[in-house]
Amino acid sequence: MGEPTGHAPGLFSSLKRLWRGVLATAHNRLELLLVELEEERRRTIEALLLTVAVAVLGLMTLIVGSFALVVLCWEGHRLAALSGLILFYLLGTVGAAWRLRGRLRNWQSFSATVAELRKDKAWMEEK
Repeated sequence: MGEPTGHAPGLFSSLKRLWRGVLATAHNRLELLLVELEEERRRTIEALLLTVAVAVLGLMTLIVGSFALVVLCWEGHRLAALSGLILFYLLGTVGAAWRLRGRLRNWQSFSATVAELRKDKAWMEEK
């Protein structure tokens, strides 16, 4: 009779330790996820603000520069100047869209969290 009760505390304490380990690992991974979420939020806000600044300043530069070029070429070559500007803007638009598409295709969020979860999965499969 003493034998079954002798095994029970050992089993329960092992289960408690296992449960604490699982909770500690889950807590650690959740903290990592929250840190990465905050970093992602800050990076996204910064990227949006910089994008707006680049767009506004770039547009102002293009407008003033285009106007100046057309005024300079008004007498003899205004159609050539306008055609050149259109071609330049078109090539710039296509290049920017191509680069944006590449960036969005390779965007990886929460890479450290995913890597840690993969390590956890591999470790648990070994056991």
